[in-house]
Amino acid sequence: MPWAAPRHCAAGHPPFTGARCPICAAAAKAAAEARRPSSSERGYTGKWQKARAEFLKLHPRCACGAVATVVDHVVPHKGDQKLFWQRSNWAPMCKPCHDRKTVREDGGFGNPVKGRGDDRICPRGKETGGVISRATSPEMTTSKWEFWG
Repeated sequence: MPWAAPRHCAAGHPPFTGARCPICAAAAKAAAEARRPSSSERGYTGKWQKARAEFLKLHPRCACGAVATVVDHVVPHKGDQKLFWQRSNWAPMCKPCHDRKTVREDGGFGNPVKGRGDDRICPRGKETGGVISRATSPEMTTSKWEFWG
């Protein structure tokens, strides 16, 4: 049972309960998605798919211990091709950990946008009991994650 009485949005859509009109929210989401460049325009080409597969073969596990299916850009590249291809900026992650990291850093679900340093707590910290620290050696060609218990 809803706690608040149904209300109308400013656009005159049918009554709704909750924080935002679902029709207006869906329209805003569709408009944002239409403005977003395609994955290939963002650099995720066949070359990326091949590099990603090789990286995941060398680094098959997420820091939480699950099978890694995503190559995360530790520092978001924001279109910077040099940072995009810098393997020391890559980290193997499972999809749930990557999704949690993205929500936490990019302001998903209404959260404020946050940056983050080199040290972080694994999104599955309760399960792993570990804080993860990124090795920052300039000679590194791939990301390395260490558990600190």
